[in-house]
Amino acid sequence: MGFKIIVEGDYACFTRPELKVERVSYDVPTPGALEGLLKSIYWKPAIRYVVDEIVVYHPINFMNIRRNEVKNKVSMQHMRGQMNGMRKDPSIYTSECRSQRASMILKDVKYGIAFHFEMTGNQSDHADESAEKHYNIIKRRLEKGQAFRTPCLGCSEYAARKITLVEDFDLEEIAEEIRGMGDIDLGFMSYKVDFQDKGQPVNGDWENPKFSDQASTLYYRPHMVNGIIDVKKYRQDLRG
Repeated sequence: MGFKIIVEGDYACFTRPELKVERVSYDVPTPGALEGLLKSIYWKPAIRYVVDEIVVYHPINFMNIRRNEVKNKVSMQHMRGQMNGMRKDPSIYTSECRSQRASMILKDVKYGIAFHFEMTGNQSDHADESAEKHYNIIKRRLEKGQAFRTPCLGCSEYAARKITLVEDFDLEEIAEEIRGMGDIDLGFMSYKVDFQDKGQPVNGDWENPKFSDQASTLYYRPHMVNGIIDVKKYRQDLRG
């Protein structure tokens, strides 16, 4: 059971993991980033998304920006302490931990995404977890433009402007600049971040789940042929 959608956005950043201090985007989306976008629309423990094909419609244009970021994270220990009535301050004061960094991001992007979902076996005992049920929910949410949180293109600040469910991709809409590139070896790219717990709570309790933070990045080496990336063809040779 698969879907095809068109995703458009003003900006996108699919960060290269080897260049984290100054963010630099890949030329094209990573499957892991697109899975995250799909999870913003609909996700349950019973399903996992698999990206099969990516179509790059617009020319690949970069722009450089500088922005202020904070170096610190909110302390979970202090947050819990405040919730329990202890005098713990979980606040982050930007004037004390501000850091200006450069980013090289993509602008004016449009992608076609062909994907399907698979059942994980994490079914609830008190609900209908059939594949047909999830298919109908995903289809309905895509048609209505519904999402649990704002779908983004890589980094969370680059929201998808428009998501459209389509029957098929109109390959005539691919920019001539992209079609003229022919067969492009994109080199080794991040496929997705593979968490050791496989998305299942290590304590086995979905009501109060605890997940492992241990993860590794999987890589693949795709080609973009006339603007089309056949993800399913190249994920056979994933490398950790």
